[in-house]
Amino acid sequence: MIRLYNTASHSKEEFAPQNPKNVTMYCCGPTVYNFAHIGNLRTYIFEDLLSRTLRLSYPLTHVMNVTDVGHLVSDADDGEDKMELGAAREGKSAWDIAKFYEAKFWQDYDALHCTRPTIVSRATEHIAPMIALVKTLEDKGYTYRTSDGIYYDTSKFPRYDALVGHARISGLQGGARVEMSDEKRNPTDFALWKFSPKDKKRQMEWDSPWGVGFPGWHIECSAMAMKYLGNTLDIHCGGIDHVTIHHTNEIAQSEAATGQKYVNYWVHGEFLILRSGKMSKSGGTFVTVDVLKEKGYEPLAYRYLCLGAHYRTQLEFSYESMDSATKSLKNLRALVGQVGQACARTPSETEKSRAWKEKFVAAMEDDLNAPKALALTWEAVRAGELSAAEKWDFLQTAESILSLDLLKEEQPAQTALPAEVQALVDARAAARKAKDWKKSDELRDAIAQAGYLVKDTPKGQEVEKK
Repeated sequence: MIRLYNTASHSKEEFAPQNPKNVTMYCCGPTVYNFAHIGNLRTYIFEDLLSRTLRLSYPLTHVMNVTDVGHLVSDADDGEDKMELGAAREGKSAWDIAKFYEAKFWQDYDALHCTRPTIVSRATEHIAPMIALVKTLEDKGYTYRTSDGIYYDTSKFPRYDALVGHARISGLQGGARVEMSDEKRNPTDFALWKFSPKDKKRQMEWDSPWGVGFPGWHIECSAMAMKYLGNTLDIHCGGIDHVTIHHTNEIAQSEAATGQKYVNYWVHGEFLILRSGKMSKSGGTFVTVDVLKEKGYEPLAYRYLCLGAHYRTQLEFSYESMDSATKSLKNLRALVGQVGQACARTPSETEKSRAWKEKFVAAMEDDLNAPKALALTWEAVRAGELSAAEKWDFLQTAESILSLDLLKEEQPAQTALPAEVQALVDARAAARKAKDWKKSDELRDAIAQAGYLVKDTPKGQEVEKK
């Protein structure tokens, strides 16, 4: 039985999908104007844990958007589009910026062993359904026009406070969120379609019934989520920072358009923080996967670090914590390696191993309690009551969720060759590159006389002692 903390009810609820044969989950994806930082990526790691846990029990359709247009730098629906900003910063087209940073995002995503979504939905490829959704809202009387766009009138939607509560919405109405525009009817109103500025041409703009322009960020997610998953989603995920504005606006526009509940379970992940505060791009305080690599850290050590804290608690990042995670992951892999050697990497399912697997799965099904599941993994590999084959059986399940390369067979490190042998190997490589096969064979014989065998592989020469 899976239980998830639902932001809408502020409580853990038993998960009951609409259709057990096809669970639907939508996750807010990256805005591809810059590198994703590891705070962003913590959210995708928790969503990956959810995806993997759900798939133990159900078929899953997982949709993630890529915002490649329409995400403005201000919640007040003004300022530059982040894509146009990125293009100006780097002197490239917005389209090239989107292509580059999306590719980099997936590279980081894969390095952290996050499972790719079933469907990746790019905003620029779904302008027509966005326009259609805005038109539906207009026809139902939820919109009004200003000099810079088509806006949603939040006063027309009585459940606008459904996700965050009346008190927080009242705070926003008091001006905490935005400065009140002369043309906005309510501080919480938001743009559905923005008009292109008259004094300059945007790189990304489209014709619409209201004039040339581009979609608002919020309308993108609603249009794409409902296109692929229907009017009501089982699960919608994202970072905790999306609750008050982005996801609140998604609910308002989606439910106004369809008359149906938009999402049954809202699941949000907490921030990764620095001692100085939240990690952010705007503040210049962000660390990327490439930065971790440059400092000698394996990306999966960061995944391990994230698994050690519940997704609904803030996690403080430091390089000391990365050192600790690296050491722990190395030690866990060493223990698992000993288990694999003892049973020839052959699992044996028994009542005892099933009981341990059930405890592990129960931890993950209890609102993704990864810290408990990780602790159980350490306990299992050390458990005297389990044989090596039983431990290996348990580890198949644990690794399917944790995905830390625990079962990967380590290649023995190659001992450094004597200098004279290395010189022969290097000379042979040069001969082969020059296609001097006679010289290559002579050097192979010389290497053999020195007591070593050389093999040619797709990766190059491999040398081992006789």
